Amino acid sequence: MPAISKTLKIRIKDKHAALLGEMAYSVNLVWNYINELSERSIRERQKFLSAFDIHAYTTGASKELGLHSHTVQCIAKEYVTLRIQFKKRKLNWRVSNPKSPKRSLGWIPINTAAASYKNGQIYHHGHYFSIWDSYGLSAYKFRTASFNEDSRGRWYFNVVVEVPELCGPQLPVSSSVAIDLGLKTCATTSEGQKIVGRFYRGLEAKLGIAQRAKKKKRVRAIHAKIGNQRKDMHHKFSTQLVKSHAAIFVGDVASAKLVKTKMAKSTLDAGWSSLKTMLEYKSHQAGIVFEEVNEAYTTQTCSCCGHIGHNSPKGRAGLGIRKWVCDACNTVHDRDVNAAKNILALGHERLAGGIIAPSGR
Repeated sequence: MPAISKTLKIRIKDKHAALLGEMAYSVNLVWNYINELSERSIRERQKFLSAFDIHAYTTGASKELGLHSHTVQCIAKEYVTLRIQFKKRKLNWRVSNPKSPKRSLGWIPINTAAASYKNGQIYHHGHYFSIWDSYGLSAYKFRTASFNEDSRGRWYFNVVVEVPELCGPQLPVSSSVAIDLGLKTCATTSEGQKIVGRFYRGLEAKLGIAQRAKKKKRVRAIHAKIGNQRKDMHHKFSTQLVKSHAAIFVGDVASAKLVKTKMAKSTLDAGWSSLKTMLEYKSHQAGIVFEEVNEAYTTQTCSCCGHIGHNSPKGRAGLGIRKWVCDACNTVHDRDVNAAKNILALGHERLAGGIIAPSGR
C-alpha cells in the first residue's frame, strides 16, 4: 500500500525546557558562525559555500557544543537552502538574548535516525524527553524531525512519519461538496453549513488591554488561544467533510491582495490558507478528490438559472448584501451558499473535462 508523509506535533513536558534551551543556544552559535563564514567567503573569494563545504569548518563543533553531529549538518543544509531561496549573501542572525525583542524561538533540527521512541519517551543524543503521546508514536518510524519552541516557551517535537494512503473515502459515500471562503463567515458549504471563526475579533478587546498594560505573557497567551481555537475549528470542519464526501471543491480565493487593504484583520483571522492545506492533505490521505477552481463571478451568478442580474452583489460595494433575489427566476439566494453551489458546478465541469496535459508531453 502506498504511503504518504505526515508531520506529527507532540508536546514536550516543561521540565526539559532548560536543557532544550541550552541546545537551542548552541544551534544559534552554529548558525551565526555559518552566516559569518558564508558571507566572508562570498566577499573575499566570490565563492558561495555549499553545505558540504561548510561541514569541513564545523567538524568537532558538535562535541564542544553538546549537539548531535547530524544536527550541525542539518543547520548547514537549512542555511544554504534558505540563502538560495531568498537569494541573499547573508541571512538574519539568530538571537539568543531572552530580553531582546528580536529573540529567535528555539529550534533544534534532527536528521533521520537521530531520534527514536523508547519506553514512552523521545530519545535523542543521550537524553530522554518525556512527552504527551497523543498519536501512539510506537507505531511510526521516525524520519527527519526537530524540537521547536513556541512564543510561550513551550517545546514541541515535530517529526515526519509515513502513513498509508487509503484507496478511497473512509466511509461509503458518493456526494460532493464545495466551499466558499469568506470574511463574515470563514467557510460556507454548498449544503448550507457555515463556520464563522473570527476568534481574533472576539478577543481583540482583551488583547488591546493586555498590550496597553505591557503584559507580554498575557499577550502571548491570548495570541496562542486565538491560534489554537482557529486550528481546532479548521481540523474538526475539514475532518467532517473528508469523512462524509467523495469530492471537495474550494474557490481559489487568495489572501495576498486582501491583506493589503482595510480588510487585513478579517482576512488573517479567517485563516483560508490553513483550512485549504488541511483539506488538501486529508483528502489526499483519504483517497478522495480535492480541487481548487476559479471562483470568478460565483457570487454574482444565480446558481439556479446562471443569470447575472443587476441586483446581485458585485465588488466591495456589494459586501454588505447577504441575501438577494435573482431578477430572472425570482430565486432567493443566501450570498455564500449560492457562491458555493456555483463552485460545486465548476468543480464537476473540471472533473468531466479532465486535466489537460502540458504541450510537448
